[in-house]
Amino acid sequence: MGEGFGRWKMGPDEELMQYVDVANVACGFHAGDPSIMRSTVCLAKKYNIQIGAHPGLQDLIGFGRRRMNVNPEDMYAMILYQVGALKAILEAEGMTLNHVKPHGELFFYMHRDGKIMDAVLRAVRSFNVPIYGIPNEAQILACQRLGIDFRFEFYPDIDYNDSGSLVPVSESVATTPQLIGERIRKFALEDIVLSNSGSTVPLGFSSGPFSICIHSDLPQALENAQVAREVVSKLSEN
Repeated sequence: MGEGFGRWKMGPDEELMQYVDVANVACGFHAGDPSIMRSTVCLAKKYNIQIGAHPGLQDLIGFGRRRMNVNPEDMYAMILYQVGALKAILEAEGMTLNHVKPHGELFFYMHRDGKIMDAVLRAVRSFNVPIYGIPNEAQILACQRLGIDFRFEFYPDIDYNDSGSLVPVSESVATTPQLIGERIRKFALEDIVLSNSGSTVPLGFSSGPFSICIHSDLPQALENAQVAREVVSKLSEN
């Protein structure tokens, strides 16, 4: 959430608040600015929603989803800068940082480049909070080495490939609320996802806590969140 900039707004943030438990707030590089960050934090406080930092690459025009090369030590500083800014706003409002969730191309960059992954994780360690991500052996081992709590995350509005990795948003098929519900049910009951080729892929989430992520910038985001909440609530009753 908070993925606007200045007078430009992205996503129905306040409407979504009633369906979520945690909000990932943009930290100013791929989207967001100081005033939007603060207003989003205040909105989450109003609805008693926990806040995670959502740092990204310094790419407002590309919404943090374009590839770029960054020196690892620069990346370390960029994560400290973004998360530190949000943490300061949270503390001013009497709230605490819940986790860090890398955004967009930064997420994929960490999987491609071990030095970038190490730089991001070293910065996250400074805040003593979990990091959210897709199950990945290299990142799990790195988190264990650095003493970081790694939390699995499931993405029902983005495609997976046959290896269980995420497909970029730009290469994923458009989802519908119905498809969101079907994917969450299959994941929750069988711990599997259908890949973009139609193959059944096990995810391995049964070993610990996880989060379900809905992207607020995608079409029908509000309807997607409504269905996700409905499905999760029904599954929780059983």
